[in-house]
Amino acid sequence: MPSATETSVPAKSKTSPRLWASFERWNRKLHFYSGLFLIFFLWLFAFSGLLLNHPKWTFHEHWKNRNETNYERPIKPPAPDATGDLAQAQDIMKQLGIKGDILWTTTRIDPGLLEFQVRRPGYFFFIKANWTQGSASVRQADVNLWGVMKVLHAFTGNVADDPRNSRDWALTYVWAYSMDVVAVGLIFMVLSSLYMWLQLPPKRLPGAIVLGLGSLVCGLFCVGLRWFF
Repeated sequence: MPSATETSVPAKSKTSPRLWASFERWNRKLHFYSGLFLIFFLWLFAFSGLLLNHPKWTFHEHWKNRNETNYERPIKPPAPDATGDLAQAQDIMKQLGIKGDILWTTTRIDPGLLEFQVRRPGYFFFIKANWTQGSASVRQADVNLWGVMKVLHAFTGNVADDPRNSRDWALTYVWAYSMDVVAVGLIFMVLSSLYMWLQLPPKRLPGAIVLGLGSLVCGLFCVGLRWFF
């Protein structure tokens, strides 16, 4: 039993070490499972990036090997509530049974004519609708798996500086938000890797060398090229 003159030292709280241990455990788990979840997305972007970076590789020439069909279908004038090009194009697509993201390539001059494109991974539709004749001509191009992979690499549904070419297909939003998840997951994996690296003193020096080289090369492309060339 301590005497009255002895200074009592409060026991160290065990809460902080437990929280820290729990953080490290969950950091490893989330890093592990995030990598498993993202692995096929990363392979998709890595492989399609190689294809886009080497257009002279002949085995993936999807556009040259496309299958094209041309056909005409009768159409009705758009519904009265379908005002504007987008609503009328969606009405035509519904009549033709076509789904995808709309791409505008020409300026409309004749109110009785509407020309636009519809794209979705693997399929390209070139549509010319003529309400005066009551028909729509469609040129459909189907591409192979290589074409699907390359389209997905840059498929966002948005065209810069053109508000008309914005996302108008639900699956485009799903894919775009999925890419947001992939980006956030990669940021987390990088940060968790940095933390786990710092927790291993024997690996700090070689890790710092590799990190420095990677930062130098990336900085060269992002900033340095503006100074040297």
